[in-house]
Amino acid sequence: MIRHIVMFRWKPSFTDDVRRQWTAGLDGLQEQIPGLLNLVHGPDVLHTDKSWDHVIIADFSTPEDIEVYNSHPAHEAIKPFSLPNVEQLAYVDFEL
Repeated sequence: MIRHIVMFRWKPSFTDDVRRQWTAGLDGLQEQIPGLLNLVHGPDVLHTDKSWDHVIIADFSTPEDIEVYNSHPAHEAIKPFSLPNVEQLAYVDFEL
């Protein structure tokens, strides 16, 4: 199994309305994308100097399933909410 972790730091343009639309889209991905075994996400609660603003943790059977996820129309549909508003983005994929 491959775990995919993405961390976001947002620009001020990531408003509450944009956040609601983006998280609603995230919440529906697991039912729509083949090969996506589990997806959880949430905002940081500690707000330290080293904290990131939001994290996504998703599990896939194979690296090819991540490729399907990355280009799936349901995932593409929420990128316009997040990507223009990202100040910093970091991700890692590792085998469990």
